Amino acid sequence: MKFTKMQGIGNDYIYIDCFKQIVEKPKELSIHLSNRHFGIGGDGIILICPSDVADCRMDIYNSDGSRAEMCGNGIRCVGKFMYDNGYIKNDLLTVETLSGVKAIKLVLKDGICTGAIVNMGAPILAPAKIPVIWNDDNMIDKEVCVGGITYNITCVSMGNPHAIIFTEEDVDDLQLAAIGPLFENHMIFPAKTNTEFVNVIDRNTLKMRVWERGAGETFGCGTGASAVAVAAILNDLCERDVTVMLKGGNLKITWDENSGHVFMEGPAVTVFHGEV
Repeated sequence: MKFTKMQGIGNDYIYIDCFKQIVEKPKELSIHLSNRHFGIGGDGIILICPSDVADCRMDIYNSDGSRAEMCGNGIRCVGKFMYDNGYIKNDLLTVETLSGVKAIKLVLKDGICTGAIVNMGAPILAPAKIPVIWNDDNMIDKEVCVGGITYNITCVSMGNPHAIIFTEEDVDDLQLAAIGPLFENHMIFPAKTNTEFVNVIDRNTLKMRVWERGAGETFGCGTGASAVAVAAILNDLCERDVTVMLKGGNLKITWDENSGHVFMEGPAVTVFHGEV
């Protein structure tokens, strides 16, 4: 089986071209290949498949074998893969995901794809649709006890659930490996959750760390950065154009006031090709 290792701000996946090959038992395959000591290593696998409604479909399996609805960094790399391998000829494409069809505009420099701008769609704020078990019409800056500590949490879905916590403590000092699983598996998140801890640097800059559902801490999360920007705007902590700083690099996030859609811009990089 041939594969391509790609990364977007350090959020790395193993990409498999399912236009040309069939993958059986993707859950087990992701667990095996994602192991950084005994496999290729990555945050999971992404299958790039034919679609009846878009240029392609992406199927995402986390490193623990669980399935993800959407991946912002992953979808940029899917766009680059489609362009680099000749499946599309221009800078526009659509990708089918479990959270709907997403539109992408590739960033091309001298004919080389270096990144992409993704229309992430409108954020979902209704608790039942995120999902989060909460008896209110939103979950913005609400107090929740996690691991014996009370946190103010804002919940947003960008096709997958996110719990965002703004903190004065430097996020670099957090013991995220201990805290993250407590949020991921908290009883109010019936589908588990991704969790972001955020420092507000200024009205145009946010800094975050992310604990991804099914993968643990990752260097980057595109849906997470989008959700963080939305949460910061809802809490009047930043403007609608913001740079989000993650461990693996920066993403530019814009929440367009007219369309209500969130746009994410960032790099897409091919690391290497291989065969297993």
